[in-house]
Amino acid sequence: MKITAIRTFRAVEFSNVLWVHVETDAGITGLGETFYGAGAVEAHIHDTLSVRLLGQNPLNIELLHREMVSLPMAQASTGVEYRAASAIDIALWDLFGKVCGQPVYQMLGGQCWDKMRIYNTCAGTRYVRSGNIKPVANWDLGSVESPYEDLDGFMNRPAALAEDLFENGITAMKIWPFDPHAAEFKGQHISASAMKIALKPFEEIRRAVGDKMEIMLEMHSLWNLPTAMKIAREVEAYQPLWYEDPIKMNSPQALAEFARSTTVMTCASETLGSRFAYKEYLDRDAAHVVMADLCWTGGLTEGRKIAAMADTYHRPFAPHDCIGPVGFAAAIHMSFSQPNTLIQESVRAFYKGWYLELVTEMPKIEGGYVYPTEAPGLGLELLPAFFERSDLSSRVSEV
Repeated sequence: MKITAIRTFRAVEFSNVLWVHVETDAGITGLGETFYGAGAVEAHIHDTLSVRLLGQNPLNIELLHREMVSLPMAQASTGVEYRAASAIDIALWDLFGKVCGQPVYQMLGGQCWDKMRIYNTCAGTRYVRSGNIKPVANWDLGSVESPYEDLDGFMNRPAALAEDLFENGITAMKIWPFDPHAAEFKGQHISASAMKIALKPFEEIRRAVGDKMEIMLEMHSLWNLPTAMKIAREVEAYQPLWYEDPIKMNSPQALAEFARSTTVMTCASETLGSRFAYKEYLDRDAAHVVMADLCWTGGLTEGRKIAAMADTYHRPFAPHDCIGPVGFAAAIHMSFSQPNTLIQESVRAFYKGWYLELVTEMPKIEGGYVYPTEAPGLGLELLPAFFERSDLSSRVSEV
């Protein structure tokens, strides 16, 4: 079997998402995806990677992965080179599963879990329907009427949101009420009044559902170290599950200092690149939860190495998802295949919303859990209607 073509797709409405088809002479096509800077990633795929991949055996996944990430400019980051490699790698695993008639989690070593607990990242429906994904600039509060405007929910009606999630079986939620104040103070300070405002969602959630709901605090790498530690001390009273990216993820030593300052777990997340970056944090006891986005960190091939490495440090693994439907499916397959998976991120505004406009299937999510699919590969394809979109553009490299 040989790779005969690599085809990429972009839609103006989802300007940061890039989809990839890896086509073969056997008539089997693998589907991949990545997120952010889609134009630059697309250029790297066609201008740099395609000449190295066309004509190769797509089942030699490890070899092809090494070829993609061993280029001089690919330095264990989440940059364009790794995002491009991630999209193609995910497509290769999808193709591998289709060749063997097995779901991807089976190809990764088999199923470790009958069902996987999910948490709801409380984003709104328009988070990806924009060319601007800066956390604060893209609030769009009140701009869309939807039953899943959960970003508006945690900012303006956190008790009602927590009760609604709990009634639907979801017992963990991730929020970021400090972000507006990071913008106000440029991450260098937080006033007493701003602290009080940002703590209010925690107070109301605990008052509404008590300790039945686990809360993760997303900090989006917006704070300097002293202020992040100050915030952590105040939030700790509400017993959050973890603090995610409290500072910029470029100093393991600084994050280790943060981690030592609190009894709450520290999550070093999707902003890190390959396993080499994670090792720096694990070696310094800076990360208690290892989170990786398979669309950024090198795909499923690198993702399972990160999960295995986390396990050697007795750390749980928690795949990231706040991107597109293919990346979500890939993360779920990874979750089921790893024995140290803690929980799977999900965004109900996405999997109950715009994901359904793009792909044929979504994994079954019910009662706060996601269930494994039995379909071969990732178990989903781009809808026929996707290829008829008026805002769609495509580029192809062929043998």
